[in-house]
Formats: sequence, C-alpha cells, structure tokens
Amino acid sequence: MSDQPAAPASTALPTPNYFELLGGEDAFRLLVDEFYAGVATDPVMRPMYPEEDLGPANERLRLFLIQYWGGPTTYSQERGHPRLRMRHAPFVIGSVERDAWLRHMRHAVDVLELSPELDKMLWDYLERAAFFMVNADH
Repeated sequence: MSDQPAAPASTALPTPNYFELLGGEDAFRLLVDEFYAGVATDPVMRPMYPEEDLGPANERLRLFLIQYWGGPTTYSQERGHPRLRMRHAPFVIGSVERDAWLRHMRHAVDVLELSPELDKMLWDYLERAAFFMVNADH
C-alpha cells in the first residue's frame, strides 16, 4: 500500500453539447422550416434563393447549424468547409437583406420556445452571423 493520497477525482465539468441542449435535430428542423416559410414569401429574401424549391437551401442551413452547434458533421462531409462569406458573395447583402433575414430568423427562434439563456446564446450567434454576411452598402 502506498502512503500517497489518492489523486482527486476530476472536477472539470463536461462541455455541454449545445446541439442537444437546443433540442437536437428536431429543433433545428423546426427552426429552419419556420425560417424558410417566411423567406418563401418575402420580396427581399426570396430572390436570393435561385432554386425554384427552397428545399436544398433548407437542408444546407439545417445541416450547417446542426454541425456548428455540436451535432453530426454531415454538412462538412457533403460540402466541405462552410466558407460562409465566399458562398454568399454572389448575393448583394446589405442592411435591408440582413434585417429581413434577422426578422424571419427571430420568428423561427421564438417558435422554439427556448429558455432565456439558450435563446440568447442562439440569437447572439445568428445576429453576429447576419452582420458578418453584409457585403454591400445601400
């Protein structure tokens, strides 16, 4: 027997999996479906989606958000690095487009009925992302 005391158990808390905390795939599906329901009839946003069917855009955003928040990495496996600014460069995104995007996304986040803490965390990210995508002055 050793006279050395046992090493203390780790007191480090596990890193939260925000994908799960936010509600997993079902929550992200609802979020993105609600978002695109608004985009479908928005005169500012709809022209930014050249595909007749919004389904492919819906899937890309859903897979990206799932991966970003700690879920499966399907987005990168299918599309590679996100390169968000490069992928959005062909579109004129000014304050009008940003604000329209945020309006539809705010509604979608509200539908999730998250706790105030999770809502703020998700919204802060989405708001930063929207401002980051702006590439034009009106």
